[in-house]
Amino acid sequence: MLPGLAAAAAAHRCSWSSLCRLRLRCRAAAHGSSERQEWQNLVTLGSFSNVVPCSHPFICTLNQVKLYSTNVQKEGQGSQSLRVEKVPSFDETVKAVLKKREYGPKYTQNNFITGVRAINEFCLKSSDLEQLRKIRRRSPHEDTESFTVYLRSDVEAKSLEVWGSPEALAREKKLRKEAEIEYRERLFRNQKILREYRDFLGNTKPRSRTTSVFFKGPGKVVMVAICINGLNCFFKFLAWIYTGSASMFSEAIHSLSDTCNQGLLAVGISKSVQTPDPTHPYGFSNMRYIASLISGVGIFMMGAGLSWYHGIMGLLNPQPMESLLWAYCILAGSLVSEGATLLVAVNELRRSARAKGMPFYKYVMESRDPSTNVILLEDTAAVLGVIIAATCMGLTSITGNPLYDSLGSLGVGTLLGIVSAFLIYTNTEALLGRSIQPEQVQRLTELLENDPSVRAIHDVKATDLGLGKVRFKAEVDFDGRVVTRSYLEKQDFDQMLQEIQEVKTPEELETFMLKHGENIIDTLGAEVDRLEKELKKRNPEVRHVDLEIL
Repeated sequence: MLPGLAAAAAAHRCSWSSLCRLRLRCRAAAHGSSERQEWQNLVTLGSFSNVVPCSHPFICTLNQVKLYSTNVQKEGQGSQSLRVEKVPSFDETVKAVLKKREYGPKYTQNNFITGVRAINEFCLKSSDLEQLRKIRRRSPHEDTESFTVYLRSDVEAKSLEVWGSPEALAREKKLRKEAEIEYRERLFRNQKILREYRDFLGNTKPRSRTTSVFFKGPGKVVMVAICINGLNCFFKFLAWIYTGSASMFSEAIHSLSDTCNQGLLAVGISKSVQTPDPTHPYGFSNMRYIASLISGVGIFMMGAGLSWYHGIMGLLNPQPMESLLWAYCILAGSLVSEGATLLVAVNELRRSARAKGMPFYKYVMESRDPSTNVILLEDTAAVLGVIIAATCMGLTSITGNPLYDSLGSLGVGTLLGIVSAFLIYTNTEALLGRSIQPEQVQRLTELLENDPSVRAIHDVKATDLGLGKVRFKAEVDFDGRVVTRSYLEKQDFDQMLQEIQEVKTPEELETFMLKHGENIIDTLGAEVDRLEKELKKRNPEVRHVDLEIL
């Protein structure tokens, strides 16, 4: 069969002569000068099994076979015999160069490290870093475009130069750790003493940011409600003591629970405006929902529970009541004051709904402003409760039957139970992570999809964090061609062409690709930063953007 193959190869010698010469050059460059003579022997013999197209079925099976020249027998006439040896192909040579690497400490030493980490982790001074190589990198922070980093290997070498040995560096790290722990303990003691001093003499430092919250918006509504409900609670308890009315007792408990809950809302508003810290990177805006949730539970337990209890006890053991004149007067005053607070809450919610471009009813049902929503519902329940209490007390006065008054207490308790259930449900939904309006999500998605570098958007999530803050997350399929063109537009094409022409070996090709591949990845990161800034610029409510590369 081998002579037949040699004959078939000889038949294609003329048509494939130029391709043979090209293949010989590639083989010679890949295997060295010692291989070149062997391949010249192949040309002399006319055996082209490695260069004949694979469309020939008898040739393609030996595309890894190298044929050598004569082996003359001394006995009889000289005859040629062929010996076969498998040699690595060009593709196998390239794969050998680009084989899977074992990335160990040799590669991680080339990682970048910031100046702050170099000083803290390797016990260096800022003057020690001035002698090291500085590299400017794209900054992940919004307030800076780029920042300086150092090679980790350089920092490690400098630390050994400064401290002499790894053992000395480890001892210094241990000493600094102990000093840091001692400093924190002293700081904690000093802060405790300072708090005690402020409690004794009073804190004279103004807290402008916290106090200013209670002069506008939901904070103003809560403070007005606290003052009015506190006065109503005081007068209703006086009327209950004077008359013994179960309905008046329910109204007094209702006002007391409202006052306590609104105080809790004030604490939640005060906490929600605190500056984010490392422990809570997204801030404390959810404190309003937490305070409203606890308020709903408080209304159910204090308001509804005590009203039901007092109403049931009145049904089981009806007691005669004294004159209800003062009770009517106090209920009338409570109706006016609760109505005024209700109007303040309604106006604030309408203004907020108009700013969000939402209908008033939808804004209330979704609890977009939890603190004002609680005030609205509590005052609505208060006004309805006053009407129920006055009606039942009137029936008791007309008929002389105290059961009507007990039924009024049960009605007020049921009303408070409905309000508390609504508050618990809406605030729980908000704390679980509620999405923003579909129209807003569509607008944000279209902004990304209309960008030339974006091919598709997947798994879009936009969560309401409270206080008008939105967190946006999406998986983005970037168009690699556009990103690469963006990188090439900033390059010198003549220099790149010269670098390409200098590539002769697989090792040089790997070096060339690694260099430009890293730069293209940096360009992709810059595209992500650009899109995030564009989203925040066109949608101020979007505070946190997480774009994941698909």
